[in-house]
Amino acid sequence: MAKHVKFSSRMRAVFAPLMAVALISYFSYHFVNGNRGLLAYRDLRVAIAQAELIKADTDAERTTLERRVSLLRPESLDLDLVEERARIILDLASPGDIVLFNNTL
Repeated sequence: MAKHVKFSSRMRAVFAPLMAVALISYFSYHFVNGNRGLLAYRDLRVAIAQAELIKADTDAERTTLERRVSLLRPESLDLDLVEERARIILDLASPGDIVLFNNTL
């Protein structure tokens, strides 16, 4: 019986630190590599930076398009822009125009 008590107390003395190390290891691993860990946070920050760059480009393009659309409104009609759009849409050219063909297909 004394051997059993001695073995049981040894097991407790070994088991508790092993469980503590196992738990610390588990949580440390998931703190770094988990779905919401440090590496995921870094990847998310990179994705946010890329999205902000795309948004800035899109905002600049939108501003340009809004300016061009405002030039086509009746109260501020730009005849050169109307002529340019008509030539592009109707595929027309004036007799004095120089036409360059782009063969980069």
